[in-house]
Amino acid sequence: MDHANRSKQADNLMYAEDSGQRVSGTTRPGWEHLSHAADIGVCGYGSSMEEAFAQAALALTAIVTDPGLVRQTETVQVTCECPDNELLFVDWLNAVIYAMVTRNMLFSRFRVEIHDGKLSATLDGEAIDRDRHEPAVEPKGATYTELKVERQKDGRWMAQCIIDV
Repeated sequence: MDHANRSKQADNLMYAEDSGQRVSGTTRPGWEHLSHAADIGVCGYGSSMEEAFAQAALALTAIVTDPGLVRQTETVQVTCECPDNELLFVDWLNAVIYAMVTRNMLFSRFRVEIHDGKLSATLDGEAIDRDRHEPAVEPKGATYTELKVERQKDGRWMAQCIIDV
């Protein structure tokens, strides 16, 4: 499987998997890190809000390790609910961080569905292997700093915030 940034859509289901590529300035789905003094910002892009959320979660993994090193051997289900898209985004990333910490796992594929403020997602990954993954930092939480979820002029969705590390 090519480790280039891949996103697929099937039956209103968006997901992102094992990519280490930044795609800022393009119209394809992707993610990037934002410059911030003490913490690290994540920004996901996609043709839908679901895809942007999935890409931002992939950027979250990329804070810790190269997502291409994370095998997809275990699956975790996550749900969040919030009527506001920006607050839902923060809840989503915090749910991913919670799954990482409590299960001692990293994830490289995120399948996200959002309907009427309810997010359900499947996270695919594996237990952290410190020798192979060489974790750089441990994300502590998504913050409201630079929080933004919006459809851009080119029609692409963007979701971003700062992650406390």
